[in-house]
Amino acid sequence: MAYREIDMNLSAETLAIQKEVRKFAMDVMRPVGIELDQMANPADASAPESPVWSVFKGARDLDLHLNSIPEAYGGIAESMDPMTSFLIAETMGYGDAGLAISLGASAMPFGFAAMFAPFVPELEQMVRDYVADEKGEMVGCWAITEPEHGGDWSLGKDDPKCGPSVTGELKGDEYIVNGEKAAWVSNGTIATHAVLHVGLDASRGMAGTGLAIIPLDLPGITRGKPLDKLGQRSLNQGSIIFQDARIPKQYMVIQPVENAIADMGELILAGANGGMSITFAGLAKAAYDEAFNYAQQRVQGGVSIFEHKNIKLDLFKMFTRVEAARANSRRMALYNAAQQTKGEMPSGAHAVAAKCLSTETATWVASKAIQIFGGNGLAKEYPVEKMFRDARAAMIEDGVNETLGLAAAEYL
Repeated sequence: MAYREIDMNLSAETLAIQKEVRKFAMDVMRPVGIELDQMANPADASAPESPVWSVFKGARDLDLHLNSIPEAYGGIAESMDPMTSFLIAETMGYGDAGLAISLGASAMPFGFAAMFAPFVPELEQMVRDYVADEKGEMVGCWAITEPEHGGDWSLGKDDPKCGPSVTGELKGDEYIVNGEKAAWVSNGTIATHAVLHVGLDASRGMAGTGLAIIPLDLPGITRGKPLDKLGQRSLNQGSIIFQDARIPKQYMVIQPVENAIADMGELILAGANGGMSITFAGLAKAAYDEAFNYAQQRVQGGVSIFEHKNIKLDLFKMFTRVEAARANSRRMALYNAAQQTKGEMPSGAHAVAAKCLSTETATWVASKAIQIFGGNGLAKEYPVEKMFRDARAAMIEDGVNETLGLAAAEYL
């Protein structure tokens, strides 16, 4: 019997969109992700001739970049049913988690820019240019992590010892920014725009952070080398370096006045971790499907290994955990979307819990898939070893799960 989907009341339009995205995920994202993963030099994965650009172009062809942009600027945010949006994210995670994260991070500066576009003409033009970008040439990133600062972004609060290393000083109509964002910035070496967290008041630690939305071709901004890593090798990551970079003050959309950045903390925590939970629920499902299909085909002892009771039981346990992660991520995401529609704060605790559950489930299921494949599970001929590496990276990504849990527990 085919894998039964039990979500109710999905519209014909939603199912049609899911089908198109599934084709993109399997025909474009999955093979490109495998090709990028096997490149020895990570710089080749982001070179002009790299197949990664076909993924950005393909996402544009499906108008996926418009999901977070309001209709007033040419997007489809208001008309996009939340469940449709979640199914798109899960399906892309199913295709290739690293590329799914790359596409998600790419949209961030422009989604934020749309929030402030009514007050900053330069940001309105940035959003309109992004909407009109049919080639996938505008790529965003979230420049927050630093060589000295990772988890303490969520735990440091107002401790001056935990303030950002990238700092800015207002001089006239510009902020002069210095410091380095770490090699873990997703899309770091290919991004054209960034959501930038920058310290403006060192005495207040992380609470003294400002938020800027900037093009990355401003004077004084350079890049490091693409990161060479174990998992999610299809996701470009690299450092961004600021040396007396000059950022026009209108791009600094949030100042550390009162609790401005702190008030956004739960919103950011919920958004980033909610997206991760959906993406890796998709990867968990992909690893399960690979193991199930292989168990049907692989013959040992005169029968398919699915007929061996230990394999059959393992697959059922995998199925149980995958369904739990998928159901939890969707429930959390629907609630948080409804909260934001009402202008209320989403639940950071539920988003972090869902991120931890999905990433740990994906890692466990992918590990079980390797076991079911036996020796073949270690071979690059099959995708499960890559899925395991990609899933394992996610337990550290956007914050180590344990640190995120400590931060989210504060919201309980």
